[in-house]
Amino acid sequence: MSVRLDSYYQPRSLEKHSDSILALASVLWSISYYTSPLAFFYLYRKGYLTMSKVVPFSHYAATMLFLLAGVACLRGIGRWTNPQYIQFITILEDSHRIGTPEIKKKLASYNFDFRSWPVDFRWDEVSSRSDSRGISLLQPPPKHRSTANGFLNAVKKLPCQIASYIVAHTFGRRMLYPGSVYLLQKALMPMLLQGQARLVEEWGGKRAKLLACDGNEIDTMFMDRRGTSEPQGAKLVICCEGNAGFYEVGCLSTPLDAGYSVLGWNHPGFAGSTGVPLPQAEANAMDAVVQFAIHRLGFQPDDIILYAWSIGGFTATWAAMTYPEISALVLDASFDDLVPLALKVMPESWRGLVTRTVRQHLNLNNGEQLCRYQGPVLLVRRTKDEIITTTVPEDIMSNRGNDLLLKLLQHRYPKVMGEEGVRMVREWLEASSPMEEVAVCSRYEVEDDWCMSVLRSYRDQHGPDFPWSVGDDMMPEGRRQLALFLARKQLQNFEATHCTPLPHHNFRLPWRL
Repeated sequence: MSVRLDSYYQPRSLEKHSDSILALASVLWSISYYTSPLAFFYLYRKGYLTMSKVVPFSHYAATMLFLLAGVACLRGIGRWTNPQYIQFITILEDSHRIGTPEIKKKLASYNFDFRSWPVDFRWDEVSSRSDSRGISLLQPPPKHRSTANGFLNAVKKLPCQIASYIVAHTFGRRMLYPGSVYLLQKALMPMLLQGQARLVEEWGGKRAKLLACDGNEIDTMFMDRRGTSEPQGAKLVICCEGNAGFYEVGCLSTPLDAGYSVLGWNHPGFAGSTGVPLPQAEANAMDAVVQFAIHRLGFQPDDIILYAWSIGGFTATWAAMTYPEISALVLDASFDDLVPLALKVMPESWRGLVTRTVRQHLNLNNGEQLCRYQGPVLLVRRTKDEIITTTVPEDIMSNRGNDLLLKLLQHRYPKVMGEEGVRMVREWLEASSPMEEVAVCSRYEVEDDWCMSVLRSYRDQHGPDFPWSVGDDMMPEGRRQLALFLARKQLQNFEATHCTPLPHHNFRLPWRL
């Protein structure tokens, strides 16, 4: 069904009632799909899965499908007798056939099933890659074994690998990305449509469909602030949403309110995007988004900022690793590794299966990818985060954002972040208020000017590429100062829970030396 953003489309009675019936049938089918394992088990226990019972049931099912097909035909008749719908179809066909900016501008005034939207940008328009299966992800190092032992070991592990695959592709990915569940999207649809209309009407948002290298279609929204009175408008912030976030109602509003140009996109399988949100599909989608920003929207990589909330840190760190010229990276309420968080919500007896499933199929290795990026980074830690803590929200030291910071600092400044440096940073991370943070720095007499001069001197002599060996010939007191100084510059605390929107005045770019 099409809806004009400036004047709502009014379906006639026949279309309205038939569409309601089909929508109800769609919801019931989705409920049946998710409950089918339990239903089959119940029917089997009750002895209903016999030929004498299945044949009559198949007749009922065929009759129901025949009736639904008739309802779909009635909806079609209702639409084709409506002049507004005929006008919409004419514009849609012209957009596929001609595709001029004027036609697409007319099409943008309608809101309809995004599957029918024409493709605006293809991954291979500018890419020289010939492999359409996907871009590369970081893989764990292979374990070297003899050929015989390797074959026997593979046979022994086959049942476990099958179990991991089933877990990952059934309830595993849906637990990890609940926003891909159809019922949740159906419940959120009015809110998503309202958010989308707001972006178009208030911010001049332009919707576009991108085709990724795996064939998934990615739903995007671009708000252009270039040429406005906002000085930040020349910079583009690409937003990567959380596991139940959509650009229509997600973290996109934070940089938008701060005056930046913004590009939002939905994960594969979310709202208008097609596919399944697995790591490879996520990276493929992000690759298309970055290429679109550079080659179609006209932003240079050093004018692009990546902003990610929660699980969006995976695609943001992947893009930062793959496009090292990108200006900056901001990770809000993100984590270093998925395994500890997955183990938190699963039974202890499943530890081996959970670890294997994540590593093989759902490996969101944010920390490893982050360490491959050379540019400025800012981590935002929620002090009351209830999602990425491994114990309770009040235990701030179990927040996996701490581990993300430590991995970054240990990679970039290994000589500073020895055993003593790690202890200093952990002591600072344990502070639960700004006053306690200041007290920790005062206790160890951290002098910002001295730290800056040391770091600048090293950069001028050895260049900017990490890792640095600064602190190698330094007294312990100096290394302690540098460790605390660097931690303060790379991490910003925000006193809030995981899902509280970050206010625009708390959105700032990472520290640059």
